[in-house]
Amino acid sequence: MNSLCPLVVLSLSLPLLAGCVRGGVAPAVEGGGAAQGGAATGVAAPAAPAHHETTPDAADDANQAPGHDAEPVASPLPQPLVATRQNTEMVVIPGGSFVPLFLQEGEAATEVAAFELDRRQVTRGEYLEFVRANPRWRRSQVKPVFADHGYLADWPGELDVGDDDDARRPVTQVSWFAAKAYCEAQGARLPTVAEWEYVAAASATAHDGTRDPEFTQWLLELYTRPAPRPLPLAGTGFRNAYGVYDLHGPVREWLLDYNTVMVSDDSRGVGARDQQLYCAAGSVGSTRTDDYAAFLRYTFRSGLNGRSTVENLGFRCARGR
Repeated sequence: MNSLCPLVVLSLSLPLLAGCVRGGVAPAVEGGGAAQGGAATGVAAPAAPAHHETTPDAADDANQAPGHDAEPVASPLPQPLVATRQNTEMVVIPGGSFVPLFLQEGEAATEVAAFELDRRQVTRGEYLEFVRANPRWRRSQVKPVFADHGYLADWPGELDVGDDDDARRPVTQVSWFAAKAYCEAQGARLPTVAEWEYVAAASATAHDGTRDPEFTQWLLELYTRPAPRPLPLAGTGFRNAYGVYDLHGPVREWLLDYNTVMVSDDSRGVGARDQQLYCAAGSVGSTRTDDYAAFLRYTFRSGLNGRSTVENLGFRCARGR
């Protein structure tokens, strides 16, 4: 593993984390708290600064980024959201168990209940319809506490996503708060880390490709390539054994509990789990020391906060069964 450490570090500094720099990942807002309790804890996403106006239900968990204690935040949902999506195909994912890169103490595997997952990522055209119907999520109106300055910055105009092909590309440069609001408006939600990793473990022919050396090597090569510009059309890349497209590709994806695995040394009430993110220490506590692509995914997520917008970070929706 040590011989490949430079590759992992280099890949973090190029295609994965370069997107964070270009897209303007904002630092955590002052006042953000760490996740509490349990081995599966996370890098806290931002809470609103104390000077923001709050609503009576502002501490509702539905408006909290994962990893937070219940702290008051300004509610992004003063009025019910308007559903805009129709006939988007979702794939039924059967329940089962799998072994993720990191397990909670005492667990041998992670159980995942049956759920539905979008066959492809949400497109710019679909998100345009959402912001048309829900003006508070337009670029000029979104509150800074819910998205940083890069929000939808690659759109030619506030209600302009480009040409017909551009409308079919994955929407990126959206925050966790925005992605969560979009899915909730459609009667869905963001997938969890466990759900996403469970489906992403599938190769083109097997539901569990994690022990296939050709598949894992292909993933590593894919993850270390620079993202193409413009991005490919949604649903045109790698199709896995479940029939889900583009889980592995140039666009990373927001997850409901994206930051509930790793924490930093200065987080409150938890140990220094971020040691697992780095090179030689990455093998400590992990279930597959040679799954470098998975290490890159977890590292990328650990650098995000709920306001972050990145030019290669989009999302898809899920729904329980």
